[in-house]
Amino acid sequence: MACADSDLDLETIPLIALNVTVRKKLGLYLNPKNAVAADWTAVAEAMDFSYLEIKNYEATKNPTTMVLVDWQARATDATVGKLLSILTKVERNDIVEDLQSLILEDVRRYCERQKKKADPPLQVPEVDSCVPRTPERNGITLEDDPEGTPELFDAFICYCQSDFHFVHEMIRELEQTDYKLKLCVFDRDVLPGSCVWTITSELIEKRCKRMVVVISDEYLDSDACDFQTKFALSLCPGARNKRLIPVVYKSMTKPFPSILRFLTVCDYTRPCTQAWFWIRLAKALSLP
Repeated sequence: MACADSDLDLETIPLIALNVTVRKKLGLYLNPKNAVAADWTAVAEAMDFSYLEIKNYEATKNPTTMVLVDWQARATDATVGKLLSILTKVERNDIVEDLQSLILEDVRRYCERQKKKADPPLQVPEVDSCVPRTPERNGITLEDDPEGTPELFDAFICYCQSDFHFVHEMIRELEQTDYKLKLCVFDRDVLPGSCVWTITSELIEKRCKRMVVVISDEYLDSDACDFQTKFALSLCPGARNKRLIPVVYKSMTKPFPSILRFLTVCDYTRPCTQAWFWIRLAKALSLP
């Protein structure tokens, strides 16, 4: 992918290319209610968010950032070029002009990272690219063979400690029945002594086909769950491969996380559908 300004096609550059600095500056422009210029609500409408979704964003500290995160996760056309077109459509050319150099710099860096990934690494016969190369990714789970094939799972379970009793029930229903699924439960399967973030990203991206997110009020306050969810969403923009499956097993007092609202939920709280709950979840996890 070429990265000279004249060769850049911003319509093909995903929104993930924009770093935190640019997103914060967008918030500084769009968060304040403005009687003369369009604010974040106009941008959200142009991104096809509903009235109720926009009303929920009003309660957040930085609605612009939340809108960008959710749009990036749900829309297949969430690109830098599309964002600039929307800003132009709502007559915020001032933002486009002021942030143009920063945005182009982010895009250039993104292109360079993608080019490095595309270039095949130099190999010698003694190097086996099928084995994790860094020591912290070797022997990270109970049944890992550091000298052989890494242990693989059907699903990574994202949960907080207060919901662990439901995770136990999930293990009984999905692993110890005819479904014979293999779940990755961090407290049970991961060996101690490694960096949590490194190991978690390795498991979600390389070792697990899918991720089940156990949603609860406590989940919303968990930094670990927040990281795991956003990392998994970044791997499957628009849920194209059904990688992430939200599960609700008890009633909540807090709003359902907006970043997951576009996904089909497996709901255990409805008595009329409880009989189908485990069958639906098992089928979703069994898909290739």
